[in-house]
Amino acid sequence: MKKLLTGVLAMFMGLTVAMAQAPASTTQKEAKTKAKTEQKAAKKEAEKKEASVKKEAGQPAPQASPVAKTEHVTKSGAPDKRFKENKGTTTAPATTGPKKKDGTPDMRYKSNNPNAGKKKS
Repeated sequence: MKKLLTGVLAMFMGLTVAMAQAPASTTQKEAKTKAKTEQKAAKKEAEKKEASVKKEAGQPAPQASPVAKTEHVTKSGAPDKRFKENKGTTTAPATTGPKKKDGTPDMRYKSNNPNAGKKKS
């Protein structure tokens, strides 16, 4: 019985090793890199054609400015607080109700609490 079990186990181990995936061949890697370089070359040619067409039409080719001003906002449109120019801006509404000693609005009052009257889920 032990010999039979050992034989079955050896066959099982041999089959698992035989079914293992072979590593990617170098021809596939070379094909991928070749395709990428062709795409880059095609993009450069297209940009050159566009620039030459604009020059012929009398329009100056667009030049990349070294410092581009960008707006730093989140996906929802709120200012991104990670950047210096957005640190001082606040989007919280000003409250008109009573305040605590430290100057923050007292949330016990309905006029200060935006969730007042809403049911908790």
